[in-house]
Amino acid sequence: MANTKEIQNRIKSIQDTMKITKAMYMMSSMKLRKAKQKLEDTEPYFYGLQEQIKDILVHFPNMEHLYFDNRPKDRQGQEKRKAVVVITGDKGMAGAYNHNVLKEAQKIVDESDTPCRLLVVGELGRHFFVNQGYRIEQNFMYSANNPSMHRARVITEHIFDMYDREEIDEVYVVFTVMKNSIRSDVHTERVMPLMTHDFVVQELIDEAKADRINNDWYTIYPSPRKVLEKLAINYVTGFIYGVLVEGSASEENSRMMAMKSATDNAEEMLSELSIEFNRVRQAAITQEITEVISGAKAQNSKKK
Repeated sequence: MANTKEIQNRIKSIQDTMKITKAMYMMSSMKLRKAKQKLEDTEPYFYGLQEQIKDILVHFPNMEHLYFDNRPKDRQGQEKRKAVVVITGDKGMAGAYNHNVLKEAQKIVDESDTPCRLLVVGELGRHFFVNQGYRIEQNFMYSANNPSMHRARVITEHIFDMYDREEIDEVYVVFTVMKNSIRSDVHTERVMPLMTHDFVVQELIDEAKADRINNDWYTIYPSPRKVLEKLAINYVTGFIYGVLVEGSASEENSRMMAMKSATDNAEEMLSELSIEFNRVRQAAITQEITEVISGAKAQNSKKK
């Protein structure tokens, strides 16, 4: 059984650890609120882009575009060269957040029929794939924390650069979505080429044809194709930014839960150590009393 000094040292060590976990919990809570606010602030812009893209596709349904899934290559159903953007964190101590994302991304790469280009956001993702022997096409260092529109543009520019040079045919993003305070799910979304049916349905196209017959029509300058190209780039940039913010919010939420669990476990350990400390101290006091009584009895026996 440990003595009182050893138990006191363990109690002090756990108390020091609790200070750290509580501080990390508070910091993650503050960062989570900021991430949620960022996401809410960008939603109107994102939905506005969707409406503008839908408007052009509805009125020009036969227009083929490089950034949409109505190209001859898409209709032929040939094998696609893929790029996978993986959103991870720069730091650990966030429960299973990074593990779940990396597991899903690794599964996609391993099961792909064609070689995948890996674009990794976050230091933990980079270390994982390098250690596993995967080749990383691009590593966006320190982009997971404090997501910004600038970082989203850098990632988007790299995606479109590879896509324009026809080095890749499809782009997937693996990220985490925070469902609620205790649950986060890993999602995989295809961002390139954009899927036309996500923006328009046949009923809208039929209505647009009727409007055209009735001379209810408008022109787009410099051309529908040019405007659609710019809108597509901005749309993907907005999507990537939203994904970065979602990932940041999920990471901070997972870290909050991990720190709360660690703090609760520390409190339970302190309670158990406190009981053990009192038991050991009581045993020591009882031993001392027993020794004093035994010594007194021995003295009395000598006198007699």
